[in-house]
Amino acid sequence: MIKKTEFILTGSREKVILGDNTYDDTNTKQEVILFIHGFKGFKDWGAHNLVAEFFATRGYRFLKFNLSHSGVGAENPLDVNDMDAFAANTISKELADVNTVVNYIAHTYAGAKITLIGHSRGGGLAVIKGETDSRIDRVVTWSAIADFSSLWKPEQEEEWEKTGRIYVENARTKEKMPLGSELLMDYKAHKNEFDILDAASQLELPWLIVHGDEDVNVPFSVAQQLAQAQPKAVIKKIAGANHVYGASHPYTEKLMPRHLQEVCDKTLKFLEETV
Repeated sequence: MIKKTEFILTGSREKVILGDNTYDDTNTKQEVILFIHGFKGFKDWGAHNLVAEFFATRGYRFLKFNLSHSGVGAENPLDVNDMDAFAANTISKELADVNTVVNYIAHTYAGAKITLIGHSRGGGLAVIKGETDSRIDRVVTWSAIADFSSLWKPEQEEEWEKTGRIYVENARTKEKMPLGSELLMDYKAHKNEFDILDAASQLELPWLIVHGDEDVNVPFSVAQQLAQAQPKAVIKKIAGANHVYGASHPYTEKLMPRHLQEVCDKTLKFLEETV
């Protein structure tokens, strides 16, 4: 039977990390998948729960969590609503949160293989974490970015430093979401550490790169950049797919969108071939 339990950890700046763990209590391998959501995303966005069930029914323990400064709180777990937390987010905080959850997995499921699946900005985090942490066994990136600074425009930086804030739009709600200058300062202070392409070139783990060729948020050419940085990586193109593989939020269908199902099928095949 598929079960789902929740966990709570302490994240960056003492903010809470809310997570959940989906598994089959009759057939669970010594394998844990940790899913890292992207920019403006969260663990229960769209069809993420269907993805968790897909892998759980195949014996994998699937953990996903909200980054501590994602702006998603326990009071309203289905939307970004804490704009103060969202504005205070940084790449360092996100990497620290990922490390906190990996520590939790390594302690709770000692000896289990750990695979990171990262979507969009979460893909960049997964590449860096996979390259720097020997506890990680495999990396899978879906629609991953190759540069954290691609999430803003270079011409915005001067205003950002002066005013302390810029805004990005939530495409679904049209709400203006603030980004504090701490994000920019953190990126500039750790530019070498946060170089996704450099980490990719040094990543020695099995790595699957999945990307839609109709992704207007992060073009397919970015996946090609990542694959060129690490020729040993496996790259799979999802023909006709957008950035979220046909999902949307809220997602009320009982089956995954066709493109997302293809992503999961290709990911499962990769996991089975790299045991």
